[in-house]
Amino acid sequence: MSVAQQGPGLENRERKTVSTRTLVSTSALNRRRGRIVYRFTATTVIVGFTLIFLGPLYFLFTDGLKSTHESVQVPPTLYPHAIHPGTYADAWTVGGVGRLLFNTLYYAFGALAFQLVFDVAAAYALSKLRPVFGNAIFGLMLSTLMIPATVLVVPQYITVSDLPIVHMNLVGTPEAIWLPAVANGFSIFLLKRFFDSIPDDLLAAAAIDGAGRMRTLWSVVLPMSRPILGVVSIFAVTAVWKDYLWPLLVEAGYSPTRETLNVGITQAAATSPQNVVIAAAAIAAIPPLIFFLIFQRNIMSGLTTGSLKG
Repeated sequence: MSVAQQGPGLENRERKTVSTRTLVSTSALNRRRGRIVYRFTATTVIVGFTLIFLGPLYFLFTDGLKSTHESVQVPPTLYPHAIHPGTYADAWTVGGVGRLLFNTLYYAFGALAFQLVFDVAAAYALSKLRPVFGNAIFGLMLSTLMIPATVLVVPQYITVSDLPIVHMNLVGTPEAIWLPAVANGFSIFLLKRFFDSIPDDLLAAAAIDGAGRMRTLWSVVLPMSRPILGVVSIFAVTAVWKDYLWPLLVEAGYSPTRETLNVGITQAAATSPQNVVIAAAAIAAIPPLIFFLIFQRNIMSGLTTGSLKG
C-alpha cells in the first residue's frame, strides 16, 4: 500500500519525524546513559570554546596588573601574585593613552559618519533608483573585495596625496583616513541587499502620499534599516580601530600628536615597561568591546534580514 493510499496521517507523521531529526536521536536522549553523554559533551564543548575565546582577554587584563618581571615571565602566571593597579594609571598618563584614545575615536566615528551617508546613498540608488549601468557599477564595487587591502596601500596613498580633479593633498589630515573608509564595497553590498528586501509597494505608497525620494529614504527606508545600519557601524568602527599601517603612513609620520592607539602603543613599546604596554592595550580593547555589546543584537538580525523576501 502506498503512502497516498494510507492517508494523510502517515505522511504527516513521517514529515514530523524528518523535521525533528537531530544529530542525537530522541530515543538516545530518553536513555539515562544517552543524556549523561550528551550533557557531558555539550558542557565540555561550551567550556572549551569559552576558554579559547575569553582566555586571551583574561591574560590581557590581568597581565596589566602584574609587575614588570611577572608580566614577562615564562611560562606566564595564571593570576597576579601582587596586584599593581597603578599600572593602568601610568598607561593613561605617562603612555598618553587618553590622547591616543581620543584620536582613534575621532577617526573611527568620523569614518562611520561619512560611510553611513555615502554608502547608504549609493546602496539606495543602486537598489531602488536603478540608474543606467547600475548592475555594472555594482559588479565593479564587488570586484574590489577580491583585492587584498595591502595591495591598495600605494594607490590609496597616491590618491590622497594628490586628489584627482581638485588636486588637494590630504596627507596629514583626518580626511586621509575617512576617504578610503567611505569606499567600502562590502558595506554597500550589505545595504543594497537589505534595501532589495523592502517591498516596492511600500515606497509607492509613500510616493502617493507626496513623499519624494529623499523623504522616502529618511522617513521610510532608514527607520526599517536599523539592524543593517548597526552591522555596518560595527564593521566601520572596527576597521579603523584595528588599522595600523594606514594611520602610520598618513598621520603619525606628519604629526605625532595625531597618532592612533595602535601606532602610539607600538611606538611606546620600545621605551615603556612591558606591563604598562599591556595595560595600554587592555584600555584600547575596552571601547570596541562596549560598542560590540551595544550592537550585538543587530549583527545576526542585520546579516540575515533581507536574505529572504516575503
